[in-house]
Amino acid sequence: MNRFLKSLTDGSPRAEGVLAVQHLQRALDADVISADTEIPGANLQPASLDLRLGSEALRLRCSFLPNRYDVETRVAGLTDGEPIDLSGDGAILDKGRPYLIRLQERLALPPELRARANPKSSTGRADVFTRVITDKGRTFDDIRPGYHGALWLEVVPLSFAVRVREGLTLNQLRLSIGSTRLSDQEIAEMHRTLPLLYRGGGVVNDAQFTVSNGLFLGLNLKGDRSGFVGYRARNATPHLDLRQVGEADIETYWEQVHKEPGDQIALEPRRFYLLMSDEAVVIPATCAAEMTAYDPTSGELRTHYAGFFDPGFGYGRKGEIKGSTAALEVRAHDVPFLIEHRQPVCKLTFEHMLDEPDAVYGESIESNYQQQTSTLGKHFPRGPGAPPDKKPRSDDHTPQLFPG
Repeated sequence: MNRFLKSLTDGSPRAEGVLAVQHLQRALDADVISADTEIPGANLQPASLDLRLGSEALRLRCSFLPNRYDVETRVAGLTDGEPIDLSGDGAILDKGRPYLIRLQERLALPPELRARANPKSSTGRADVFTRVITDKGRTFDDIRPGYHGALWLEVVPLSFAVRVREGLTLNQLRLSIGSTRLSDQEIAEMHRTLPLLYRGGGVVNDAQFTVSNGLFLGLNLKGDRSGFVGYRARNATPHLDLRQVGEADIETYWEQVHKEPGDQIALEPRRFYLLMSDEAVVIPATCAAEMTAYDPTSGELRTHYAGFFDPGFGYGRKGEIKGSTAALEVRAHDVPFLIEHRQPVCKLTFEHMLDEPDAVYGESIESNYQQQTSTLGKHFPRGPGAPPDKKPRSDDHTPQLFPG
């Protein structure tokens, strides 16, 4: 294991940071990450690993954290009915019900290495809530340094019932070592030399560049010429097949949302919206990023379901791309809530990479959301404003926003 850790930092410009794709391959070779079946190379992303669903799902009567117990011990008495077979064509998971699925991958982390999980972007955009649970875990998604054991995924379809199958990837894992977080000062200094935000084709100036424990992003509620700004999930729909790509009918699942006078919209309580950021984001090849939860004291609003952004999102390898907008997954809680154009609704935190990844987001791996102009996930044909020649693919190399 010490040999593995030494292999990470030998020749790397930093001793601390997020593990890049080449480091993740070494983690597989050293059985730091393992599985009973071979992990597909396509599941290795520039700064994360796609995790695969196991062969059965347990229907839960409530969510839980193991705390002092192993997951299998703690889940006893919390299941409702027999295990659901996910092999073959898979099974339908009902809307609003929590399920627990053992993932195919497991971890044997050295004491210096920690892990964090997040839903994939397409998972968040389908309004499927996921979070990882570990044996004796006291938090969701954060996996303690030195953890040896299985990974379990809680899955809750919120807007649509969904069909899933064994081997499907709904979430991602990121490994890191040491102190990785960039300070607000470091983010601001980077923006002055390597712009991180664009608006209207130009660099966002210092007066409009806002950082406070992360970089703020705002909503685009100007929309197109017709006033179209995004989508709202319909209430009564058939199940959404997450196994298929680009085949689900948009009108069956989504209503178009148009702005009100004054470039604003009133969110209906507990309805799920897909909107876009006003700014175009850049993640340099030397950094990774994550969307963080919105401060609940700022209003009755939820804008975070997934959050990983890979190196190269909105940037490419050497800055040939001048930013990509972010899809924002938004839900008001218990009362109607008014949101306005450019209202800050989420924050982006940046982390140092241990080394530049051998492949960046969008480079040869045919990522789905580079230079995106539509909020819809890969399960749907591209919506209004999307490039007509950009076809969704089955391999979901996404930044994890709800953001999803």
